Amino acid sequence: MFVVTPAYAESNPTEGTHSEAGAPGGDAHGGGAFPPFDQSTFASQLLWLAITFGLFYLLMSRVIVPRIGGILEHRRDRIAQDLDEANRLKEEADNAIAAYEQELAEARKKASAIAETAREKAKAAADAERSTSEAELAAKMADAEKSISAIKAKALGDVDAIAEDTASDLVKHLLGGSLTKAEVAAAIRAASGK
Repeated sequence: MFVVTPAYAESNPTEGTHSEAGAPGGDAHGGGAFPPFDQSTFASQLLWLAITFGLFYLLMSRVIVPRIGGILEHRRDRIAQDLDEANRLKEEADNAIAAYEQELAEARKKASAIAETAREKAKAAADAERSTSEAELAAKMADAEKSISAIKAKALGDVDAIAEDTASDLVKHLLGGSLTKAEVAAAIRAASGK
């Protein structure tokens, strides 16, 4: 931007065509002052300042400030509603967590009771099966003892006959003679103490 000083303007050969204020023909208001600072226009400038200030004040107080206030009030209400909703949801979540924990504790108690019942049933079934097995074993033992006693009695009964046969065979082989069955039976009875 080009600024013309008063000294330059006076020495400039094109003096009549341009002035400091840019108006042709030189200084229009005398003194060459900046127009807003010209004392002759102060009254009109103050009047227009008051009118403009009043219009801006009315515009601000009647239109802009109420709208901004309404927006702020709307935002305040919206934030309060959001906070209330958040608190309500938090309470619901806390209640749901408490209910979940309570149901979980009840389920654990039920599971423990079911496990204890199953353990007792299994123990009772095992005891009953063990009792049945012991009874079967006792019966088999009794049968086995009877069979052993019968075999033992038969074996003892056969021992005399085997002893008689063995003794007669031994006498026959060792002595070369033979004995009667009555003689061999008498000798065996004498030897066994019957």
